[in-house]
Amino acid sequence: MRPTSAPLFNRIETSYIPVLPHILLKLIDACNRQETTIKDISQIINKDSSLSSKVLRMVNSAYYGLPNRVTSIEYALLLVGTDAIKNIAISASVFQVFGAANGGGVFNLKLFWEHGLMCATLARMIAKKISYSSDDEAFLSGLLHDIGKLVLWVNFRKEYSDILRSSNNKSDLLLAAETRLGATHCEVGAHMIRRWHLQSFMADAVFYHHEPVRRILDAMPLVKIVFVANTLCTDAVGQDEAKLQIAQEVFGFTPSEVEDLILQAEQEVRQVAESLDIEIDAAQLQHVPVSDKDREKKKDLAREVRDISLLQGTLQNLLEAHGQESIFGVIKQGLQVLFGLDRILFLLYDDQRDALVGKGGREPIRDPLIKELIIPLQVENSLLIQSLRQRVPLDSFGHLKRVDLAIIDDQIIRLTEKDGILCLPMIAHKQILGVIILGLEQARVPRLCKQINLLTMFAGQSALALHADNVRQAQSRLVQSERLAASSAVARKVVHEVSNPLGIIKNYIKILGLKLSDGDPAQDGLRIINEELDRLALIIRELSDFSEPEVKQIEPVDINAVLSDLVKITWESFMLDSKINVHLGLEPLPTIFAEKNMLKQVFINLIKNAVEAMPGGGNVYLGTRRISNKFEGELEHETRGAQEHVEITVRDDGPGIPDSIKSRLFEPFISSKGGEHAGLGLSIAYNIIKELQGTITCESSEKTGTAFRIVLPARKSGSLTRGGGDGLQTQDPDS
Repeated sequence: MRPTSAPLFNRIETSYIPVLPHILLKLIDACNRQETTIKDISQIINKDSSLSSKVLRMVNSAYYGLPNRVTSIEYALLLVGTDAIKNIAISASVFQVFGAANGGGVFNLKLFWEHGLMCATLARMIAKKISYSSDDEAFLSGLLHDIGKLVLWVNFRKEYSDILRSSNNKSDLLLAAETRLGATHCEVGAHMIRRWHLQSFMADAVFYHHEPVRRILDAMPLVKIVFVANTLCTDAVGQDEAKLQIAQEVFGFTPSEVEDLILQAEQEVRQVAESLDIEIDAAQLQHVPVSDKDREKKKDLAREVRDISLLQGTLQNLLEAHGQESIFGVIKQGLQVLFGLDRILFLLYDDQRDALVGKGGREPIRDPLIKELIIPLQVENSLLIQSLRQRVPLDSFGHLKRVDLAIIDDQIIRLTEKDGILCLPMIAHKQILGVIILGLEQARVPRLCKQINLLTMFAGQSALALHADNVRQAQSRLVQSERLAASSAVARKVVHEVSNPLGIIKNYIKILGLKLSDGDPAQDGLRIINEELDRLALIIRELSDFSEPEVKQIEPVDINAVLSDLVKITWESFMLDSKINVHLGLEPLPTIFAEKNMLKQVFINLIKNAVEAMPGGGNVYLGTRRISNKFEGELEHETRGAQEHVEITVRDDGPGIPDSIKSRLFEPFISSKGGEHAGLGLSIAYNIIKELQGTITCESSEKTGTAFRIVLPARKSGSLTRGGGDGLQTQDPDS
């Protein structure tokens, strides 16, 4: 045979070679089942030359860079993984459905498959019989020996169809016509295998399998094995005696040994065909290109491709969904769009209870009942628990598997308002997530059960989405906990370092007070300074306790006294140099009960803001008044209904607040002053007053300046606890 230098090779594309729909359906099904092993998948791929060539080409490519070339399909699958195999199966299916080379016509894909598998089986048996080093390599060589025919047919459909018609299944005529085309199928197949750079004589076995027997006698064993195997499975009429003679001439086999080999191979091929649901009848294959059953398989494959295509969009939405409720919404939408289902319930596994617990969706009418569902895993007679434990879909109609229903199953069926239910277990990374329950009419069950593989895959992807969300939430909690721990550690260090100088300052103030007489006016100033130091110490201590629930003990507070003290301590610090005049208009007030330091923080922020708004000098007005029931109509809704209130105003005659920030004045980081902490003071003040169940409002204009008005309820004695959203709660000590 001539060397492989034909220019035809430059026009050949080998990325797609057709596969029988029967095999693709089996492969997709195997890839979608969790219990499938690598060996199960390799047994399917090992029976088809197209799939085997795809896997070998992939694993022996430069991408993997393996030092030793791979000729075992099972070992190749271990290297590339099941995800890659699933991609191969899906891509091959898409090409099979939508591509030009989809079988039928003059090229009988089923006959090609049957002949290739027969040759491969005989090659393996011969290899074992002569003690060849690798019967797997012999099998694969036999399987691929005619791969060149597929390549030529795919690339030169019209020309090669004419060649097949004219040759009438005679090898010499076929090879002569192929030569005129540019290359024989032997040359094309060998050329393709050589591109994989295998350390094997596989390409030679393919190249020489139609050579005269006299040339084969001196060849390497693998070439002889494939040559004899191909000869024995050739259906040429009147060639039985010649086949026996060739087997005897090459390997010394007796006629009875050859007949046994052929009989065993035929039985094995027929068993394989039955397992893949492929009908083979050597007498009919030549005359019936496509049977009704084959057409149905093509339709099944087309439906499978369609379903997979539709599923991709939903899977993308699942990947992008965050939060349990969002994932449930995507799952429901996917089941409605893909399968037309509208009764969908979720039960998730609760490891603390060791039970399935109902999760409400978006149907408010049934939500209360759904959330009451708790099914312990010990209730083994429940359809839901059986589905979860067996890790397979189960239906109440017994269509998939005969089961007895428990009372809880009947109750759930009534809850769905349908004839029965289908349970889809959700399991990810061998971890139980829960069960999807689908309410069904009985008439829809047979058709839906035909889509059970797709439903199972959908449930598996849903479980992965829930598992990923659980991992994200757990990671978020861990990060938050670590951040809180780190912040607490820093805060404790600050508290420790600051406490010492604060203690020294307080001691000096106490000593200074002892040196002065009790009636000295400076004693009042020292008292105020001491109180402020105590407040500072409390603020610092709270730094290390910010992660703990905060409980504030309230005390009787004289608002007027607090304001008077604040004026004294702030006068020299930032009023005197700024030429600010402070005007007190303090009316008699009832004693209120609140957290004194919190109020001081609010008043200092407001006074400081007023002073800073008038850098050229001005006036600050502090006023208080008592509000009785007759003024109740003036109050915001938060304070209505209280027995009595007090009002505090802090007003300045500055330029006013710009209109651009008035509407967002109490939001964090909203300020007209700028600076690193700009805008935090008013936000803090607003939150403190809200926690005290009071209100704070602001009126401002360029002509009249700015006025803040605070209204607080008069309280009874007790304690205030900082709540989750209701502010500070009063607790009576006697309750």
